[in-house]
Amino acid sequence: MNPTNRAIRAGLIVFFSLVPGLLPAQDFASATIKTIAVADGIYMLMGPGGNIGVGTGEDGVFVIDDQFAPMTDKITAAIASVTDHPVKMVINTHWHGDHTGGNENFSRAGALIVAHDNVRVRMNSTHISTFFKSETKPAPKAALPVVTFDNTVTFHLNGQTIRAEHVPPAHTDGDSIIWFEEANVVHLGDTFFNGLYPFIDVDSRGSVAGIIETVNRVLPRIDSQTKIMPGHGPLTDIKGLTEYRDMLQTVVGRIQAMIDAGKSPQEIVAATPTAEFDAAWGGGFIKPDQWVELLYAVMVRQD
Repeated sequence: MNPTNRAIRAGLIVFFSLVPGLLPAQDFASATIKTIAVADGIYMLMGPGGNIGVGTGEDGVFVIDDQFAPMTDKITAAIASVTDHPVKMVINTHWHGDHTGGNENFSRAGALIVAHDNVRVRMNSTHISTFFKSETKPAPKAALPVVTFDNTVTFHLNGQTIRAEHVPPAHTDGDSIIWFEEANVVHLGDTFFNGLYPFIDVDSRGSVAGIIETVNRVLPRIDSQTKIMPGHGPLTDIKGLTEYRDMLQTVVGRIQAMIDAGKSPQEIVAATPTAEFDAAWGGGFIKPDQWVELLYAVMVRQD
């Protein structure tokens, strides 16, 4: 499967994960996990959910996100194919079920679950999505993070300094990006959808301005050798992240100008502000017109 198709599939899985009951059971039965070597002892696992980061070594396995509960056995097998050490910690980049669905299974197997304060709050509450017209019930107690942090937390494992940093409300209000400092690797969670228009969870205080701010914070800290794990889509580098930022800034700038001119949502959609980007970014679960409508709702929201 080429990178574009992987990105599209990843986007569709996000959609289904956020609308309970729409994902066919056989999708998990036939789903596979692809293991990609990123750096020495560091891997990215791709499957039906958010991309998983894995750091390995004698101190134990450090996992970033864990997709869906039915995928735990396949994820565990993929990890076992590259290391015989157990999963010691799981950190969630945010609260959505395609990134936290395996928490309960990994917790019961002995892993420590870590996340930003707001992730535990969101997972422990009923969530109503106005975009998907869906309701997500609170997660089981065993799935909740047992260690939470406000701004940053640092792990010293397997010869790596692994730093989790909370960012301003972006995809949600609980997003964290995870740096493997010595390896020059970063996992951006769903602040970065590589190859498809990003979903912004307005009901979790998501903000497109926050996504752009996050990317603009990251870009000066990376170089041509940095490996970037997006929340969805293929592994990439500074070029891929820059293209994402430039696309976002261009589209948001156009929409903001029309908002300032008093244009209605219908008029803004009809102006097709994403047209030049649709071939590269518009094949995901949010179609271009829907994404413009979502951006409008995010940008005019009053907190």
